Amino acid sequence: MKSGTRRGRRVRAVGAVVSALVTASVAFAPGAAAADVQSEQWYLEPMQAEQMWKASTGKGIKVAVIDSGVNPHTDSLKGQVLTDEVPESVAYGATDDYSGHGTSMAELIAGTGVNGGIQGLAPGAKVVPYRIQLKDQQEVEDWRKTATELEALRAVADTDAQIISMSFGSNIADPDIEAAIKYAASKGKLLIAGVGNDGKEFISYPAAYPYVLGVSSIDEISRVSDFSSYGQYVDLVAPGENIPAYCRPDFTTYCRGVQGTSQSTAITAASAALIWSAHPDWTANQVTRALIDTAGRKWPKDKPTQKSGYGTIRPRVVLADPNYDAGDPYSDPLGKWNKKDGEKLVTEIAPSSAAPSPSATGASQGAGSTSANKAAGAGSKAETVSAESSDDSNTLWIAVGAAAAVIVVGGATFGVLRARRAR
Repeated sequence: MKSGTRRGRRVRAVGAVVSALVTASVAFAPGAAAADVQSEQWYLEPMQAEQMWKASTGKGIKVAVIDSGVNPHTDSLKGQVLTDEVPESVAYGATDDYSGHGTSMAELIAGTGVNGGIQGLAPGAKVVPYRIQLKDQQEVEDWRKTATELEALRAVADTDAQIISMSFGSNIADPDIEAAIKYAASKGKLLIAGVGNDGKEFISYPAAYPYVLGVSSIDEISRVSDFSSYGQYVDLVAPGENIPAYCRPDFTTYCRGVQGTSQSTAITAASAALIWSAHPDWTANQVTRALIDTAGRKWPKDKPTQKSGYGTIRPRVVLADPNYDAGDPYSDPLGKWNKKDGEKLVTEIAPSSAAPSPSATGASQGAGSTSANKAAGAGSKAETVSAESSDDSNTLWIAVGAAAAVIVVGGATFGVLRARRAR
């Protein structure tokens, strides 16, 4: 973003509208049109999902889906949703999806495809549902009881979910939410969010916060979607057009032609789960490095673009090599961070809006990155970079990246946070 578009964003957001990043069109029934539903998931074949599942299904990975709630009773999600692991403070409505959006995202991540439901990219992973207040929630009392984005982030940070998927966005920043994001990152979470559906040079929050992986959308021929927002904080691109999803909360009907960076976010979260499951001893930094390095692109890796970031994510490239070297577990591939005495971070910050976890000694430490890291600004709006960017046409697809590791040195815990990259 240009610096002028960022001024004033440190002001506390009051009454900011948080919306799901999705649009929809024609409907069809999941049971009656089983073959149609999964055939609409056009990205599974070029990603070589069947081949990837021989190496990893995402088993052992928990993905926190912060959204409109998740219905655990759809055919595709039975046994896939860990309802008993939602912290009590934010449990209201977690399994009562008021729009169908959160359930769709959960199915894209971990759906089993049973009875013709959506086939998740990481069917061995599990979903932990977090329901938050979104624009399309109609009943005032229900809204009041539902957790806020801030409350959900604070709660999930102290759980053992490794990945946080956020298919929603707002155009206003909140320093308390930024602090909660920082705290979650310091706990080793991999945070992923859609960049927005406005088609403008303006990245939605939370994707525009430090430590959050911003994901844009591509179509069936690897073109960046016209509706995708763009700017400095696009990190990677993933499929986001013409993907089936529930179009109403009765969960009897999917819609064709659904599109948005919501879908891109969920598919990216699933890709991260596949990688992390295959390498459970890796840190988020290593997951990030592997996926950045294997992303499909024709430009230099050290020159991410305004629309495609580091390129099109392709987890199968990593999964195909069981000896893949992901590099230093404590070095952030997306940003610079400082060390002191070879181990400790120079700046140790306790986020004001989030209490330290029981595992931390003293404050939760992290690099001194705040919104100031984001002042660099985006490039020309005339840029038309396509995600069709790999010389290997069979390896164009999905991987993920965010970065945060937790190091235990000398009995103390030090969070290694991703500083937003400078361009």
